[in-house]
Amino acid sequence: MSKKIIVSNRLPIKTKIEDDDISFISSPGGLATAMKSFFQSRKALWVGWPGLTSNKLGDKRKRLTKKLEDKNYSPVYLSERDFEEFYYGFSNKVVWPLFHYFLQLPDYNEELWKAYKRVNHKFCEAVLEKVEPGDLVWIHDYHLMLLPEMLRKKMPSLDIGFFLHIPFPSYEVFRQIPWSREILKSLISSDVVGFHTYDYVQHFLESVFRLLGHESNLGEIIVKDHLTKVDSFPMGIDFSKFNQANKRKRVKNEIKKFKKEVGKQKVILSVDRMEYTKGIIKRLEAFRDFLEKYPEYQEKVTYLMVSVPSRTGVDDYKYLKKKVDELVGSINADFGSIDWVPVRYFFRSFSFSSLAAMYKLADVALVTPLRDGMNLVAKEYVATKKKKDGVLVLSEMAGTAMELGETLVVNPNDHQAMVDVIKQALTLPKREKEKRNQIMRARLERYDIKSWAKDFIASFEQVNKTEKELRERQLSNKEKKKIISHYKRSKKRLFLLDYDGTLTSFSKNIKQVSPDKNLISILKNLSNDKKNNLVLISGRDRKTLDSWFGDLKINLIAEHGLWIKEKNKKWHLIENLQDDWKKSVKEVMEIVVDRTPGSFIEEKEYSLVWHFRKVDPKLAKVRSRELKNRLFPRITHENLDIMDGNKVIEVKNAGINKGRAVQQFLNGHKRDFVLAAGDDVTDEDVFEVLDDKAYSFKMGYGFSKAKYNISSIQKLKDFLRDLYK
Repeated sequence: MSKKIIVSNRLPIKTKIEDDDISFISSPGGLATAMKSFFQSRKALWVGWPGLTSNKLGDKRKRLTKKLEDKNYSPVYLSERDFEEFYYGFSNKVVWPLFHYFLQLPDYNEELWKAYKRVNHKFCEAVLEKVEPGDLVWIHDYHLMLLPEMLRKKMPSLDIGFFLHIPFPSYEVFRQIPWSREILKSLISSDVVGFHTYDYVQHFLESVFRLLGHESNLGEIIVKDHLTKVDSFPMGIDFSKFNQANKRKRVKNEIKKFKKEVGKQKVILSVDRMEYTKGIIKRLEAFRDFLEKYPEYQEKVTYLMVSVPSRTGVDDYKYLKKKVDELVGSINADFGSIDWVPVRYFFRSFSFSSLAAMYKLADVALVTPLRDGMNLVAKEYVATKKKKDGVLVLSEMAGTAMELGETLVVNPNDHQAMVDVIKQALTLPKREKEKRNQIMRARLERYDIKSWAKDFIASFEQVNKTEKELRERQLSNKEKKKIISHYKRSKKRLFLLDYDGTLTSFSKNIKQVSPDKNLISILKNLSNDKKNNLVLISGRDRKTLDSWFGDLKINLIAEHGLWIKEKNKKWHLIENLQDDWKKSVKEVMEIVVDRTPGSFIEEKEYSLVWHFRKVDPKLAKVRSRELKNRLFPRITHENLDIMDGNKVIEVKNAGINKGRAVQQFLNGHKRDFVLAAGDDVTDEDVFEVLDDKAYSFKMGYGFSKAKYNISSIQKLKDFLRDLYK
């Protein structure tokens, strides 16, 4: 039976070694907490770092490995140097600040990048030791963004999923990483890439488009022979666990203890890691000014502030803690009394029972990060409110705000709004609280952690189904032998071959794609056989085609079907055409060219082509849409067509296309073998006019009217060569 392999930077437990004893405690992180219930409910293996570097383990490593494997954990051991440079280094000095829009903090150090690659490779080796055919590998978070591609190269058919638990930034921010393209290439090696929100999905797709040039359709990216599905999966929580928490004896005892300490005061709660993205300073400043602006709440409100230690070895975090300590001390000194401590500050983690008790007790929860991928604390707080009491104040910069719109949403950078929303939360009418919480609780119960994981894994089924359909279209060895056998038996053969993108690769310089000796040799060998009739079809002008192929015994079609030259004959137009429309159309194109660096106009006898292969993909998408909008009014009464090609837009007379041009080689001729090959939308017109007995090939990986897909230009050349061998 196949298994699920979860891979994350850390295992969901921490290892403690005292004297000769090895023990484990649960990790407090959101990922560990959320995924643990999924992990326990399935046949799964969890791969990750156990929390101690190799040099601290000594001779206990073998015994630790055995203890972990008994719990279905597979450890990845890191040296002190690897951990420092990979975790504290690249992961948290480059990726974390940049993805959270703290643009002044990243340290683009080459050595840190090398360490990141090195550790990702160690994780790859660890997974490969455990993975078997049919398994699904689910990789989590920003520490392991190079792992998908590493695994794909080793096991091409492996099911690989990647989920990012932090925000994915906009293209303008992400591109600042010097290694951004390498990261993207790896991530799209996954079958499914998941994010918390639709915004993050769009940022990712735009970065893939603008940095790698790969377009997407409904969140699907096709690169060579691989399909990647990109979608949003807002992470849920174990709703039942938090909803039923107050029934536990330990939770009840904790509630009594906290109630005794705070008395009849209103309780405001925040629970965060000590992290600069969480907006802790701004929140404390807002609470201080709230007490000053609304003095009637002094000695009537207690702020329970839980800050879980995080990355204590990083200077930015040490500085943050120092500032928090000073600010808490200042607030308590300015407003506190013998009987009242305004801010009860805890710099440590708490057990589930203690946290659940705080959630249950708190009248208001402040979840106001400056930027956050999701933030599960907000969901956990609402889930504990079985009586639908309590008010959640939520930052609009948190991914959770997309789901929990019934909360009091605030911009944490708006100081006055932060001050006033605390007052609003404390005075919100009971019926209003109940109404808001009822809607949110129902949503959280429906889409809990199990639904989230099930939803993500179900995406593999759709991806696999689509890939299966695409694979079935690939030219197999069996089909290849069948076609070659048919070719050998046949007497009258017709080849309809596109040029650019089919027999030769594209180039940013359209003049640098002349046929090489190898291609000329293939065409010569095919055309020398009297049973063969070759038609070479191109969007290029007739002068260029003549210079390249004029000496061969083949037919030529130029400008996508406008001009035809049969063997040993002269060029002729497919029909009598006018070109008096070109002046007005060219004027429109020139306006767009002037505003689009890298684009240019190619003028042919009876068509105009706007080329944008050198243009930034995002700008090209905008400008091509703009050009078409400008052209439509001009061509409406001119009997013209606008044709979308590969990085080109061509205006030509209506009804002229490759399909119509090849008809004269099909009509009235009895052919017992027909083979066509093309790469883009212009070639679909050819595929459409062929009968069921013809063999048609679409270059690349994608759906088409052609019967088969062939993955590369070289494979098509090899196949054509095999025909006459």
